[in-house]
Amino acid sequence: MKIEDFQEIFGNSQKMNYMRIVSVLCTLFFMLSCYQPERNCENFRTGTFTFEAMVGTEILTTTFERSDSLEIDYFRGKADTSSIRWINACEYIVKKRHPKNRSEEKAIHMKILTTKADTYVFEYNIVGETKKQKGTVLKVKD
Repeated sequence: MKIEDFQEIFGNSQKMNYMRIVSVLCTLFFMLSCYQPERNCENFRTGTFTFEAMVGTEILTTTFERSDSLEIDYFRGKADTSSIRWINACEYIVKKRHPKNRSEEKAIHMKILTTKADTYVFEYNIVGETKKQKGTVLKVKD
């Protein structure tokens, strides 16, 4: 066997390995790009829910009951009612019915991002503002 023959065989082997790596990476990319997170938003349209938020060093819990058009929040022993306008199955606008100040007059856009058995992850922002925050809600009762 000549050196040229060895180089030709070895060179083709490297090309084949390169082709295998590229084809595996392309297949992996296409499989991952087709992944869709679960979004069964209809299961969370109505019911009783809890939401926990870290405020300073304290974890605060809010419980709320939501019907198709109303949401009643219970926080620190007080109830607050908001109207709901659904944009689509996974997005809605919340607006306080009896705001106590100018900041409470602002509507909030809610968007359910993913759902699991009894929880959903959502993002929210004040309508007209770009800063968004995320949270997780637990459904405790239908």
